[in-house]
Amino acid sequence: MRRATITEAKNGLSALIDQVKAGESFLITDRGVPVARLEPATSTADDDEGRLARLERAGIIRRGRRDPRWVLDRPPVPTTDGRAISDLVIEDREAGW
Repeated sequence: MRRATITEAKNGLSALIDQVKAGESFLITDRGVPVARLEPATSTADDDEGRLARLERAGIIRRGRRDPRWVLDRPPVPTTDGRAISDLVIEDREAGW
């Protein structure tokens, strides 16, 4: 998220709006203190897709290319002694590991 002072926002509002239309977000500051956020109207705080898109544009996350449910289609990993993995985890927890 980029920053702009109130003066910069006031004097260059049209340019800021153009950048916001392109997907950029701005934090408006007053003497270095954040006071407002200017971001695309399609990405609200309650919109998960908009939030993910902002994080991806900022380089904070990189979305996976596959459907995450592919993990459920794989067979479980066999253990060396044939016991269920959940039993081994419970045993470790009870042992205080």
